[in-house]
Amino acid sequence: MAPDPDRMKDLGRRLDEVQRKHAAAKKGPPQTQLGIAGRFATELVVALVVGGGLGWGIDWLFGRFGYHTRPFFLVVFFVLGAAAGIRNVVRAASEINADMSANKEK
Repeated sequence: MAPDPDRMKDLGRRLDEVQRKHAAAKKGPPQTQLGIAGRFATELVVALVVGGGLGWGIDWLFGRFGYHTRPFFLVVFFVLGAAAGIRNVVRAASEINADMSANKEK
């Protein structure tokens, strides 16, 4: 018992229409400059805080066991956090730039 080809074509057309409507509804409004700046600031600050916190925690942990590494890991992980934050900001900027250029072409 084979399915009716006309019914299958009709089903395919209806599915395509629903997918087009869903894709159009999925697109949100363009990002504002304040939103973009907030995202960049958040990416950078969070990376710095996490890196510094990890470094401080490792220094504290080693200090509990008698190894006095006080500022070493804090500085190293702070610098690594800064590098990760800058990398995240560059990645976010390239995503936003690609979205804006795609919207311009339409």
